[in-house]
Amino acid sequence: MKKAELKKFEKLLLKKRAQLIEELGLLKKNALDTTIKDTTGDLSSYSYHMADLGTDAMEREKAFLFASKSGRLLYHIDEALRRIRNNKYGICVECGKPISHSRLEVVPHARMCIKCKEAEEKRKESEA
Repeated sequence: MKKAELKKFEKLLLKKRAQLIEELGLLKKNALDTTIKDTTGDLSSYSYHMADLGTDAMEREKAFLFASKSGRLLYHIDEALRRIRNNKYGICVECGKPISHSRLEVVPHARMCIKCKEAEEKRKESEA
């Protein structure tokens, strides 16, 4: 892969990384760092109705799942940036063949070519 292409993908990955970090910060501030008192505005730690507690718990769980998903994506982006620095970006970690540019345009953190990724997905389905 040419240096100009690597720079383009690196810039794209860094931009996506910055967006994820900002989103994670907002999630942490708005959902994960708040207590029941904060969300209800109540002075006691008890809400007026048990359904409110359930809703609060569900919202916190959703925020945790979003944060977990974003954290995994952040890890994959960091790994892609590491592959750029090690001159291994755009090469499938399974078969060693180049990953298509069209795939990298859509999934810049891709570590496998389409063929190997499909095989991995089929293995996962058969194990489940």
